[in-house]
This record gives sequence, C-alpha cells and structure tokens, in this order.
Amino acid sequence: MPDKTNISQDSKVSLDIKALIGMVIGIVSIAGVWFSLTAEIAQLQLNVVRMEDAVHLNEEFRIKWPRGEMGALPDDAKQDLKILYLQAEVEELRKIVKELEIANAKK
Repeated sequence: MPDKTNISQDSKVSLDIKALIGMVIGIVSIAGVWFSLTAEIAQLQLNVVRMEDAVHLNEEFRIKWPRGEMGALPDDAKQDLKILYLQAEVEELRKIVKELEIANAKK
C-alpha cells in the first residue's frame, strides 16, 4: 500500500531557492501586466469619452452654424456689407448700360 501523507500544522514544505525565485518573478510579472492593462483600458475609456464629446460638439456646430444660431464671424459681417455695396453698384451699372443701349438704338 502506498504511504499516506499526513498534512498538519507541523508539516514542512521544502523548496529550492530557484523555484521560489521563479514563483516570485512570475507573480511580479503577472501583477505588472495586470496594472499596465488596467491603466491602458482606463486611458482608452477616457479617449472614447473625449471622442464622443468631440463628435457631439461637431454635430451641434454642423447643424447650428449654417442656421446662424452660433453667431457670425466679424469677417462675415464685413463681407456681407461689401456684397450689398457691390450689388447696389451692379444695379446702377445695369441702369447705365440700359440707358446707353436705348440711346444707341435710337440713333
């Protein structure tokens, strides 16, 4: 019959130092991988939150800017004034051209 092993409070375990060092290194490396993966996951979650916020702001800008709900740039106001001035000038020039065409047609 095989020899029965009794485990009690006075039992002793003998390990060579090489195996003990190997176990400690293994545990430390597993803990290091765990903490680095946890930190990387947290960083990725933060990046996702930032991207979602950027997408929301972009969507809001894309909808509201053309409607004029987000204001206008000062350059836009200047450009609008210039366009209005040029439209008035073009109308005056058209009137002059029509008058000249009528005068030349009568001759």
